[in-house]
Amino acid sequence: MSDWAQELGFSQVGVAGVDLSGAEPGLMQWLAAEFHGSMDYMAAHGLKRARPAELVPGTVSVITARMDYLPRDTPDDWQDAELARLGRPQEGIVSLYARGRDYHKVLRSRLQKLQDRIAAEVGPFGHRVFSDSAPVLEVELASRSGQGWRGKHTLVLNREGGSMFFLGEIYLDLALPPTEPVSDHCGSCRACIDACPTGAIVAPYRLDARRCISYLTIEHHGAIDEELRPLIGNRIYGCDDCQLVCPWNKYAQRSSLPDFDARDGLSGATLVELFGWSEEEFLRRTEGSPIRRIGHERWLRNIAVALGNALAALPAGDAQREALLSALRTRAEHPSAVVREHVRWALER
Repeated sequence: MSDWAQELGFSQVGVAGVDLSGAEPGLMQWLAAEFHGSMDYMAAHGLKRARPAELVPGTVSVITARMDYLPRDTPDDWQDAELARLGRPQEGIVSLYARGRDYHKVLRSRLQKLQDRIAAEVGPFGHRVFSDSAPVLEVELASRSGQGWRGKHTLVLNREGGSMFFLGEIYLDLALPPTEPVSDHCGSCRACIDACPTGAIVAPYRLDARRCISYLTIEHHGAIDEELRPLIGNRIYGCDDCQLVCPWNKYAQRSSLPDFDARDGLSGATLVELFGWSEEEFLRRTEGSPIRRIGHERWLRNIAVALGNALAALPAGDAQREALLSALRTRAEHPSAVVREHVRWALER
């Protein structure tokens, strides 16, 4: 199975059982603390996340797979190069994973092909394929099946691959022998906790999504808390900071697929350029991209915050300020109250 998976672009596969009862108390505590914010679907599905056989009746095993996503031309000093973007406040930063094709589509398609290969060998069997698309405890399943261990930032870490990879699962009604889990190798390191711009990692292995920049710029609808806006900096879609400082990511691997190569305009573009995209241009440029799902309104909201932060970073007499102010003024009368409010805040910066 490993050879088939590698041919399809996966870096590792494993097998987990379906008894995740040990994860249920932690899940319920996280939900009770309301750390899921406005992601109501997290609470709606409740314990079904920790009970694979309830989600897909008949499931007795779960195949887990991970796929590296660093673009093929990623330089060796990529962590430093990405951190340097934070020092260029007029540049808009899109998370590395989102600069190429939508990973949901890539993983689901290739997981289905992997399932087809297995079925051709052993005969038909019941299955469902998932990739961040259903109430699935992906990190729990991945860590139980030996894909790595849960890092203090709550992402899976692998000794040979860091954390720059996607996860996917095949729920199946075949009883397969589980693969061995690996031990935790974070030790006393707390680099990810210290680097989080908003303090969203409230304790080791515990994330308050309501403060996470990835949540705020992607999942969260409506206005962003004013207290958090200055902390977002120039991150307009997601945030990689906890991964950029992680020592294990010096082992992160490049993808073998062209799907995750960065698209033109999503790496190194200025905030003024990106803020100028009409809705039509936004939809065209983000076709087949995970970014499209936030819609043009949230795209403008996020960039307005970043433009405000760029204005605050430039000294009063700086000639570059005028371009930022002019861009913001073009959206001052936008039909969306959310966009108008964030533009108004940015102009006051």
